[in-house]
Amino acid sequence: MLNIAVLGAGRIGQVHGKAVAATEGAQLVAVTDPFEKAAEELTSRFGGDVRSMEQIEADSDVDAVIICTPTDMHADLIERFSRAGKSVFCEKPVDLSVERVQNCLKVVEETGSTLMVGFNRRFDPDFNALKNALDKGDIGKTELVAITSRDPGPPPYEYIERSGGIFRDMMIHDFDIARWLLDDEVETVYASGSVLVDEEIGNRGDFDTASVVLTTASGQQATITNSRRAAYGYDQRIEVHGSEGAAFAQNKHQSTVEVAGVEGYTKPPLMDFFMDRYEAAYAIEIAAFVKAVSDGTEPPATGHDGLMALVLAEAADRSAREKSVISVQAILG
Repeated sequence: MLNIAVLGAGRIGQVHGKAVAATEGAQLVAVTDPFEKAAEELTSRFGGDVRSMEQIEADSDVDAVIICTPTDMHADLIERFSRAGKSVFCEKPVDLSVERVQNCLKVVEETGSTLMVGFNRRFDPDFNALKNALDKGDIGKTELVAITSRDPGPPPYEYIERSGGIFRDMMIHDFDIARWLLDDEVETVYASGSVLVDEEIGNRGDFDTASVVLTTASGQQATITNSRRAAYGYDQRIEVHGSEGAAFAQNKHQSTVEVAGVEGYTKPPLMDFFMDRYEAAYAIEIAAFVKAVSDGTEPPATGHDGLMALVLAEAADRSAREKSVISVQAILG
């Protein structure tokens, strides 16, 4: 049995606490949060008790931690709990600084700890089926990947100011999916960013609309489009073109019922919240973390994956502001 503590009892902490409770071979033993009521609510629903960060660090009955704190705490907590001999699952990103992530991963390597980064979209059943089709060669050699990701509406301004921007906050998921599907490292990044949704987002130093082209050394390409506004719901699609065909992962609707009449076909609206759209993915990724720790194997989304997604985000942000093609190697240093 893997005993797990959740660090941070906010929205995502609640999601992961629920997933731990539902995962065979794991149990929630502790929760910590500056707001004790939030921690108490989580433990009342899914088990464990409320402890301080220091207690969780020292307690021998905690085998692993799930980090759900604000981003600026992630790297410090990864290092702290790796040194304490705990396995670590951390929500993305590890940090907003490439150099800080590189230093953090050195500590993880030195301690021999297991680190998994929370790129939940890899575990979406439809996206996973798409990846399996590529791996089996169903469409031949992958040549082009097109990823569409559009939110129903922008987050609060205060969040935008501390998020690191659309490339590091929103598109970072798509950078990870692109690397995963291409199964090759990206060599160059070209990005364009605009402010089309809300002028105030631009005043706060960010874009709300962005497109990126990633190119690997072999010439494979991935195009990614993001928008902070989609009037029709949460838009999440992937298309992969290969030498012998194509594969598609389509949007999820609120139900599968269609109505046909003289005016044509109508479908229910798209899901409009990421936690509903990726509910299954969150549960599957925690189960994958538990399995990796229990089996002593490498987790399916590593610290290196977290680093490379951030590197692509940094390259994209620089490209959009400088209006130039950016080499990934220039970001890595």
